[in-house]
Amino acid sequence: MRKIFLLCMLVPMLGISQTKNLVSANRVFPKIDKVLEFEKALTAHAQKYHTGDTKWRVFVILSGPDANGYHIVEGPTNWTALDSRGDISVEHNNDWNKSVAIYLTDRGSTSYSVFEDSLSTVAMGDYSDKINITHWFPKLGWGPKVREVITQMKKTWQASNQSVAVYSASSSGPAQFALVTRYKTGLKERESGFMKEGFKTRYEKANGEDSFDNYIELLREYLKDSWSELLRYRADLSSK
Repeated sequence: MRKIFLLCMLVPMLGISQTKNLVSANRVFPKIDKVLEFEKALTAHAQKYHTGDTKWRVFVILSGPDANGYHIVEGPTNWTALDSRGDISVEHNNDWNKSVAIYLTDRGSTSYSVFEDSLSTVAMGDYSDKINITHWFPKLGWGPKVREVITQMKKTWQASNQSVAVYSASSSGPAQFALVTRYKTGLKERESGFMKEGFKTRYEKANGEDSFDNYIELLREYLKDSWSELLRYRADLSSK
């Protein structure tokens, strides 16, 4: 009986440890005159070497400081799976270096992010082809306060039926929250008339009268920087 009790106690812990809520993102920038060659090589590499936990979703960045770059998302997975993955094969590395990287500039970045289910209004795998990423960078020590602000925003997103996935950066430079708006019906959701009411009105309906002024004040006090960008999913370049 005691063994059964201990096993029952372990089951929830095992479930938690196996949660796949970690993604990595690589940003690469092809040479201007080699975009077509790059896309062909990237597609072949993704479909040959990236399946399962290492599946790739490839986006082209449409606006912002990284416009014309490619945002390659791998996962979801978890840290335990990364531990057991081991070294990437020589064949895999050679294919990237000799077939894909030859078309790239020196610019690029790699980051890890954890999906924040409690802050999001959409499931991690409930994707859309067109998205907006708003990057929030909390001031040092104010991450928990920014998290509280996002919790209040979630009420507004839910009331407005908006699909927003929230990620937090992990061991990837400055502290950051990425607020990913997934446009289920396309960019028309950005039109001023798509929502019957403006964000301020919707926010105060969800969080109380005059709450919007407090929201703005909190952003001024707790955020170090913020910027946003539009991205479009390229199924033709991604893993199958």
